Amino acid sequence: MEAMASLWIESLLLPQGWAREVRITSRDGRIDTLKVGAVPQPSDERHAVGLPGLPNLHSHAFQRGLAGLTERRGEGADSFWSWRELMYRFVERMDPDDLEAVTALAYAEMLEAGFTHVGEFHYLHHDRDGVPFARTGELATRIAAAAAATGIGLTLLPVFYAHGGFGGADATPRQRRFLNDPASYARLLEDSRLAVRAVPGGSVGIAPHSLRAVTPAELAQIVPLARLGPIHIHIAEQVREVEDCVAWSGRRPLEWLMENAAVDARWCLVHATQATDTEVAAIAGSGAVVGLCPMTEASLGDGIFPAAQFQQLGGRWGVGSDSNVRLDAAEELRLLEYSQRLALRARNVLASGGGASTGRTLFESALAGGGQALAGAQGEPRGLNVGAWLDLVTLNLQDPALIARREDEILDSWIFCGGRAAVDTVWRAGERVVSGGRHRARGTLEPRYARAMRRLLD
Repeated sequence: MEAMASLWIESLLLPQGWAREVRITSRDGRIDTLKVGAVPQPSDERHAVGLPGLPNLHSHAFQRGLAGLTERRGEGADSFWSWRELMYRFVERMDPDDLEAVTALAYAEMLEAGFTHVGEFHYLHHDRDGVPFARTGELATRIAAAAAATGIGLTLLPVFYAHGGFGGADATPRQRRFLNDPASYARLLEDSRLAVRAVPGGSVGIAPHSLRAVTPAELAQIVPLARLGPIHIHIAEQVREVEDCVAWSGRRPLEWLMENAAVDARWCLVHATQATDTEVAAIAGSGAVVGLCPMTEASLGDGIFPAAQFQQLGGRWGVGSDSNVRLDAAEELRLLEYSQRLALRARNVLASGGGASTGRTLFESALAGGGQALAGAQGEPRGLNVGAWLDLVTLNLQDPALIARREDEILDSWIFCGGRAAVDTVWRAGERVVSGGRHRARGTLEPRYARAMRRLLD
């Protein structure tokens, strides 16, 4: 690790609120001491303003290579389902080196954007002909290698995908690279647990892809494989998905899941876009996190999750970059708030109360919900607390969006008009991985990504 002894930050957002003149020291990547009202020491690296790094709770890293390539209208009406066919065509050509190259650039860009930990919902498992690799977790190992090379924190979520539709329908030929049965999936998890050892604090959860890709019996078999780790699932993203689920079971997807699985605080329900009032209340009562991906949900025309209603019920949520069409932590939060404004024709919808900063509410909600959804070892300290990994983002107060701002004004201005351009320095597990807004390895990551993309798109 980088021999970074200490930091002194003039204004730092801590769990208890903004604090002045904070000195932090780290050891082996973790916060060793944290003192408020401290005098800076000659060896300290000094910054004006700092924030805890944000969790990105839902990513398909390989889709970074698809960004911008699906913006041409087809002969009929375009939808999630037509986009999915284009994505399948792209993924059919990827080999392990391509996957690692694309993933590494995506992870570097996440760090540059203010994300310091990613939940990788990883469903590309087999070779291009659908035949398993000699090592079941070959591609999971490549994901972990990309995380280790870039420095990002990783919760690896190997996806269980067995069917092409509700009720155990046969998968299509284009889904052949994703498929496992419970026995091969158990082997994949073991390989994944070995792979994440290369990443400080790396952990593994499970991810039944969706109710259309797993039968009830298979879901019951794989949930115990999570041990104490997180459980993520795509749910109720599309109207057609809801209609198909009702045709199969007589229940909407969220209804079926809440009735047939012990959904609790370990679960992350990704998207949940098509949620009724009753379902929103049930999720909030379960303690599960809803994983919202505002840019991808807008890109795919999914719809708008009723976040304001959910938040009023005490619901927990975090944000993810999903298809990685654009990587910007602030923009995900901004689009979440703006979608609520459009739906409800109101302003500052997700602010926690009268006079509250919308940016502060968005940031702290995403920090808490994302942290819960990606939790590794149970009881391990998170955020800017002694014993936690030192994951820290500083902002450039000379950026035009942030000039003369203080405390919550900084968060409001970063989220609503600054974005990734205002990110200055990022530390992950005590290592400085971004300086001046640029990842330390961009010079090697970009050429490798370019070679992969030219081959994939030739």
